[in-house]
Amino acid sequence: MRIISGEFRSRALEAPAGLATRPTSDRMRETLFNVLAPRIQGSALLDLYAGSGAVGLEALSRGASSVVFVERAQPALKVLRGNLARLGLEKGFRIHPGSVASFLRKPASKFDVVFMDPPYDAADEYAGTLGLLGGAAAGLLAEGAVVIAEHRRKVRLEERYGTLKRTRLLEQGDASLSFYAVLASDAQ
Repeated sequence: MRIISGEFRSRALEAPAGLATRPTSDRMRETLFNVLAPRIQGSALLDLYAGSGAVGLEALSRGASSVVFVERAQPALKVLRGNLARLGLEKGFRIHPGSVASFLRKPASKFDVVFMDPPYDAADEYAGTLGLLGGAAAGLLAEGAVVIAEHRRKVRLEERYGTLKRTRLLEQGDASLSFYAVLASDAQ
């Protein structure tokens, strides 16, 4: 795994050992950031189920102003902290070492981009997290924010979760990216 573009281009990243954490592949991250390119510079990104931090680190490399990494697994947190240290990053990020649900239920800053990549087998995490982001935690989303969920290609997420509506679906290999935007109040 490596950083694809930006300040830290081609720098290697570590991934947690074993199958409990499945990092977003270099190819999928490249596709994701090709779509997000116009909105990354100066953005605030929320990396849910961060694992190694590859997506948030890619965003920082490409000019995001800040990233919040949310991860609860200790092996993944250790790798994430190691990746941050390896890149020499000391600011522009925050780590929340706990569950995504607990983070989303607390008041926090607003985010322009939210990326979520829970374990593929944790189907309830997709519905629960997207439901919170389209409901009780919608206040975390800045105006014009985008929410992206990486999931198995064979698994179809809902078209809507509260105020969130899917605007795009990208499929690559056995993975997919579902892009959601907040519906205008008159379109609900």
